[in-house]
Amino acid sequence: MAAEQNSGLQSVPVAEVKIADGFWKDKIEVVRDKTIAHNFMECDTHGRFRNFDRAAGVLGGAWEGKYFFDDSDPYKTIEGAAYVLMQKRDPELEKQIDDIAKRVAAAQMKDGYVDTWYQVKIGIDKRFTQEKDFHETYVAGHLIEAAVAYFEATGKRNLLDIAIKFADCIDHNFGPGKRLDPPGHEEIELALVKLYHVTNEPRYLKLAEWFVAQRGETEGRATNRDYDQDQLPVKEQREIVGHAVRAMYLYCGVADLARITGDKDYFTTMDSIWHDVVDRKMYVTGGIGPSGRNEGFTVAYDLPNDSAYAETCAGIGLGLWNQRLTLMHADGKYADVVERGMYNGILSGISLDGTKFFYVNPLSSRGDHHREAWFDCPCCPPNVERFIASIGERVYAFDANQILVNQFISSDTTVKLAKTAVKLSQRTNYPWDGDVKITVNAEPAEQFLIKVRIPGWCEGASIAVNGQKMEKLDVSNGYASVDRKWGAGDVVEVNFPMPVKRVYADPHVDADVGRVTIGRGPIIYALEGVDNERAVRNLVLPKDAEMTSEFRKDLLGGVTVVKGTATAVMDEDPAHDVKKDFVAVPYYAWDNRSPGQMIVWLAEDRKVAEIPRDANVKISASYVHATLEALDDRLVPKSSVDFNVANFDFWPRKGTTEWVQYDFKEPRTVSSSEVYWFDDTGHGECRVPVSWRLLYKDGEAWKPVEKASEYGVGLNQFNKVTFEAVTTKTVRMEVKLPEKFSAGIFEWRVGK
Repeated sequence: MAAEQNSGLQSVPVAEVKIADGFWKDKIEVVRDKTIAHNFMECDTHGRFRNFDRAAGVLGGAWEGKYFFDDSDPYKTIEGAAYVLMQKRDPELEKQIDDIAKRVAAAQMKDGYVDTWYQVKIGIDKRFTQEKDFHETYVAGHLIEAAVAYFEATGKRNLLDIAIKFADCIDHNFGPGKRLDPPGHEEIELALVKLYHVTNEPRYLKLAEWFVAQRGETEGRATNRDYDQDQLPVKEQREIVGHAVRAMYLYCGVADLARITGDKDYFTTMDSIWHDVVDRKMYVTGGIGPSGRNEGFTVAYDLPNDSAYAETCAGIGLGLWNQRLTLMHADGKYADVVERGMYNGILSGISLDGTKFFYVNPLSSRGDHHREAWFDCPCCPPNVERFIASIGERVYAFDANQILVNQFISSDTTVKLAKTAVKLSQRTNYPWDGDVKITVNAEPAEQFLIKVRIPGWCEGASIAVNGQKMEKLDVSNGYASVDRKWGAGDVVEVNFPMPVKRVYADPHVDADVGRVTIGRGPIIYALEGVDNERAVRNLVLPKDAEMTSEFRKDLLGGVTVVKGTATAVMDEDPAHDVKKDFVAVPYYAWDNRSPGQMIVWLAEDRKVAEIPRDANVKISASYVHATLEALDDRLVPKSSVDFNVANFDFWPRKGTTEWVQYDFKEPRTVSSSEVYWFDDTGHGECRVPVSWRLLYKDGEAWKPVEKASEYGVGLNQFNKVTFEAVTTKTVRMEVKLPEKFSAGIFEWRVGK
């Protein structure tokens, strides 16, 4: 193993950064007062703790839960609680964690193994035989992370001793001449590095290296898959693939190893993967993984908005990885990515009151996507809890003679450089304004560098030291350097201008062609129906439209909003367009009030604006899986498998006869119908129907239309049928599904 050859930069730990009044202190207090208790309550309600009692043999009954990795939820909740304890000790919370630790310890086997799914439900004889799909090392990794954090917060070894025993058990079972499968869901790799740093036990680092090196190997183990980044050896990987959360946790571990070993091949992999993610596969909100089918990545620039998956855990993983890359390279572009997620696609994952969550984070909605208190797979609630609670470790970094200010958060810390101890006190109202004041007290006075990140979104930043403005900033790798002899009471004042800006996507992103979003400072904005007379998807933001901002103390916990005037498209005729004032709020805060439409990427070109649905038409169906309103949203797909446009479908129903129906407020005369079929061959289980027909309601009787032309089932087109005109208030399309498949529809039109 190579000697440690990293850049020398370290984060100032969570415990040594005291978050002061302001944006993030408010968020941490919500986590402390509401989220931790909520997550522990849900864990208890869903049997997480009782499963440990069953594994210990002190409680009977069947294993409770849904997924084999459910033990990880208490561990992540404990980790987040530990970070809160680093800010302020809490005897009651510590007692709660200590009691949980006793239950886990009682469940732990003599050889260190503890996993209730196998101990209670499946059978201990099957342990470690299904690592590709059943996540024992993933669960162990979260136990280790929780144990390390709790030990660092309190000095208590109760959880740490449990984690060490489990790590020793894994080390005994995996490695050369033992079991050869790398984890199906990465996490143990980064956790083992944390355990190595706490214990100084080289076996843990060696095992982490082995798990990483085993990816892409084929001899004596299960099939390789790109789903879990196992398609190639890590040192040969150049493109991000597969499940987004798994990928981010893997590359966190790889980054940790790269810093320790100095292995240049790891650095090459990290660089290539980073550019593929950030340049071609990341949402403007910092979300990643557009596809729900694999909870992960597809092809470059595939970034749909309505169907965006962008799992909260994936955004968190991206933030954790880029924090590591910041330390590896001392380059502000990585801290920019951390910031993008912090204020947008990660923070959106939790409600303002800390008790409801998003699993997925779309960039537009018709009003049918809402936060939930818990999920069948509740990985996101404790994950966003621990990310917010640990925000302090992302603020500062240092080595022997320099300090990097990476994030702008009111906070106090002491940094020990080679020749002096430096007290830093940062005060700011960021992200609502760009004024940052950093008071520096170095004792003894000493020459060293302070580097202030200049965010990638910022133009015209200025810095003054002790009231003297620097005429020209020395900016390199995203940081402005101030090199001087620092003493007691020196003050650095930074200003980042925050005008309202138009933000455009890469032109290769088809979903955003002709569209624009609004940014101000690190915040990306969204329009919600609750602020804008319900409809926002039909708005066009003219290129010359002026926008202003104002802080509203009593809105959404206190936010800066953006205001302006847009053009509202009313129907197909531009002559009917009207002017409409709008209000945009930070994306992270959407869906905290009345439900309704939401959009991030506004139309700038009228052609891509959504024409409002006919309010005089009611839609219904025999069964709804995907969006009912998609039938009449006036959005035409590019093909029958266009995932950038919302569709309706009947999945998982197969082989049955189903229907969709339009009810008109007043009788209408109709003589034609067009349908654009959804068919996801190669991705899912929807195909064109075996047959279909149209019926209309005559009084209380259903009648088929007469003299109908061919009922087409062609792909990538509207299939039009004409028939003898009828006057009715209700039209129904009856669809016969294929025997082994379902069916879906993009658009259904009925007219004269």
